[in-house]
Amino acid sequence: MVTTGALLHGDIARHLEFNASEHPVALQLGGAVPEELASAARLGEQWGYQEINLNCGCPSDRVQNGRFGACLMSEPQLVRDCLQAMQDAVSIPVTIKHRTGIDQQNSYSVLRDFVGIVSDSGCEVFIVHARNAWLQGLSPKENREVPPLHYDWVYQLKQDFPDLTIVLNGGLTSLADCEAVLPHVDGVMLGRAPYQNPWLLAAVDHVLFADKARHRTRSDVLEDLIPYIEAMCEDGARLHHMTRHVLGLFQHQPGGRQFRRHLSENAHRPEADTDTLRAAIALTRRTDQLA
Repeated sequence: MVTTGALLHGDIARHLEFNASEHPVALQLGGAVPEELASAARLGEQWGYQEINLNCGCPSDRVQNGRFGACLMSEPQLVRDCLQAMQDAVSIPVTIKHRTGIDQQNSYSVLRDFVGIVSDSGCEVFIVHARNAWLQGLSPKENREVPPLHYDWVYQLKQDFPDLTIVLNGGLTSLADCEAVLPHVDGVMLGRAPYQNPWLLAAVDHVLFADKARHRTRSDVLEDLIPYIEAMCEDGARLHHMTRHVLGLFQHQPGGRQFRRHLSENAHRPEADTDTLRAAIALTRRTDQLA
């Protein structure tokens, strides 16, 4: 998530620059002023993003103080106006990510009414984190784990709004979880699970889209990453800025602890380069398993 203030008054390149290999890539915006969101969305399109998403799900105190994120669910008319302004400003899809409600709301009708009002903007894609956001008393981490899941509410949204694209997020930790909910919605979004265990994504095309399985190892994937890392390092990036995102690649695998330790202890050093990563890969080669 990037706030409108950061884009309109800060270093645009720092926030929006990305590598072409990341496509397709979406930009999520945090804000509550339609005109500012429209300007930020326009910047996103100019920088090559293929989707602009409005954040109506983050519960952190800082976000609440800025009057955006999950607290916007109490102002569906404002959310509608924000999305309308964003859509008027760009030609790429504008979507929304939100919760099932806020605080102790325990009524599907509140969620249904929110989606009904917001959809009047013309927004067609609703990514629903299937938990309420508790604005007081829970940390952002606890807000991803403590409030109960309401998958049934998300399923009902699809029934009540068949023309909308309803995507379910929250509590999904495996591809089996995804397969279980996909008959009821149009898509799923995985967040923390693949970040903690990136190899979870290796079988997505085969399991969920029936593509032919590719027999590759985790080491193969890292070897493919090396040219990208070399290019980024030449541009001044530090190795640990990239390797910290793959520390979980060998999760629950023999050699995984040594892999993580080597990178944690060495990737931050000024002289660290792809040889540091190759040394970490070498610690796993004897035990790396084929997918």
